[in-house]
Amino acid sequence: MHYRLYSENPESRYIEVECRIKTGETETLEVQLPAWRPGRYELQNFAKNIQRFGVFDSAGNPLLFKKITKDRWRIQTQGETDIVIRYNYYSAVLNAGSSYVSEEFWYVNPVNLCLYTDKNLHEPCILELVIPANFVVACGLKQISEPTQVGGKTLLAKDYYELVDSPLLASPTIQSRSYKIDTTTFYVWMQGNIKPDWHRILMDFEKFTAAQVSTMGDFPESEYHFLNLILSTPFYHGVEHRHSTMIVLGPDDEGEGLYTDLLGVSSHELFHAWNIIRIRPQELLPYDFTKENYFTTCFVAEGVTTYYGDLFLRRSGVFDDVAYYRELQVYMKRHFENNRDAQQSLVESSWDLWLDGYEKGIPKRKVSVYHKGALAALILDITIRKKHQHKKSLDDVMRLMWQRFGIPFVGYSFEDYQSVVEEVAEESLDWYWKDCILSNIPLENHLNHALSWVGLQMVTFSDGTVHLQELENERAILQRNKWLNSDV
Repeated sequence: MHYRLYSENPESRYIEVECRIKTGETETLEVQLPAWRPGRYELQNFAKNIQRFGVFDSAGNPLLFKKITKDRWRIQTQGETDIVIRYNYYSAVLNAGSSYVSEEFWYVNPVNLCLYTDKNLHEPCILELVIPANFVVACGLKQISEPTQVGGKTLLAKDYYELVDSPLLASPTIQSRSYKIDTTTFYVWMQGNIKPDWHRILMDFEKFTAAQVSTMGDFPESEYHFLNLILSTPFYHGVEHRHSTMIVLGPDDEGEGLYTDLLGVSSHELFHAWNIIRIRPQELLPYDFTKENYFTTCFVAEGVTTYYGDLFLRRSGVFDDVAYYRELQVYMKRHFENNRDAQQSLVESSWDLWLDGYEKGIPKRKVSVYHKGALAALILDITIRKKHQHKKSLDDVMRLMWQRFGIPFVGYSFEDYQSVVEEVAEESLDWYWKDCILSNIPLENHLNHALSWVGLQMVTFSDGTVHLQELENERAILQRNKWLNSDV
């Protein structure tokens, strides 16, 4: 598969796409555009952004085709071994999963606009960008050619799955720095009206990255890219990818709030390099881009990751206790003040992400796999620590998940996760699965029971609001310090 992207008028927001395919001399060929993207479990129907669509033989003659679903086309190849599909894609949205083109910069998520055929999913893909010669490309894909005098760069993906898991930024003003942890080089890219404090950024990023790598044992990739797009308006969004993360933040006032957001989302997305990119539910192996891929364990994929994102900032010394408590209180407030009496369990809300997981929804129906999932992870972590006096923890669970399911990349089931947790805990945790994961029983009692062991308590006021407070107890303070400063 060879894709060529260009824009005759970037301010129109249209990207022109030429997709060259070797047909294998079949009489008909079906091509598909993804209906959703990894990292956001809802149908987004990217085909709605295509304005023009045509198919041609190697001589430029049109070929007959028919649209057979909302995002699938059947082409009459007439025996042609090479065909070209030409279409344009409207790229006018700026979030961490979209595409956008302008005179100043390009931002492309290939999953939005790159067609595929079922038989070509595992074959190498070439992505050719026709861009100005002074544009620098930030992307996790390998660059196989240098820009020519008229511009352009060519990137290579091992297969379609890698291609659509590799967003890119390109501009003449993008800024970058890098650092190295063990054998992996990490790149931090910044696009926007901002003057980064690189000394502070690199110091803090090195700390939380080293803490994560130390806990998990090794890093999945030889390179990793933090792709940051900083807007002038308020924004907060990040998406995980195989060897990168796409992050969109704002406003670009360079205030402390923006920097805290950068740290929080970056640490969260980095932990996804293990948890969901490689430690992946078996229902998502492989991705089926044509329809919903239902699974019940998003509370592991997102809840555990949310818990660890901020915990690693505290463990590494990037956050102090006050900063960590502030983030922990955010999960509590968002869950208990908004969804305390929700009817769904975490597994039900994981499944229903595909229905309305990213919308407010009707009252008292669903819970957030991020917020309640993070609180459930906290309860589990402290439960294991308490029994084993910090000699075992949720860290051991995630390392075993990495070794058994992530490294061999075989996919895990809900039962697999249960089995690993109870192997580490060395006991049955029926109460945990029943009360915290499989039912809609409120978490207050289990949460405060766990928090009390580390000298914390969630207080619920008469108006339903919650607040996290410290308890003055020397024994509990000692346990809290071991929890927040634990190191492999």
